[in-house]
Amino acid sequence: MKYGAFYRGEQCVLGSVGHAANPWTRLRGLLGRPMLAEGEGLLIEPCGSVHTFGMRYRLDLVYLDRENRVVDICPNLGPWRTHRARARARKTLELAAGGIEKFNPLIGEQLTWRLL
Repeated sequence: MKYGAFYRGEQCVLGSVGHAANPWTRLRGLLGRPMLAEGEGLLIEPCGSVHTFGMRYRLDLVYLDRENRVVDICPNLGPWRTHRARARARKTLELAAGGIEKFNPLIGEQLTWRLL
């Protein structure tokens, strides 16, 4: 899996984000992995909906379009739940619960993705 970072302008807002872009890494997602730490995330592409079946912890979700604009946000999604973006999403950024409060993404805001 490749890793990158998300930036707001020149400010790094998430410094360690895995990129799940092939069928296997998208299917596996965070299943069987430890909880994400602050500043970590998983970007799943393509992905406009999420399930947490088999998960043991809560997630915050940030849905992005093709240009990395924030189109929807779902805080604190519990285990054994599903969620679909209300707007057209191409990517989903999964964060540890509470990550949205620290990152504070805004609907319509465009983020920059850079490979590490």
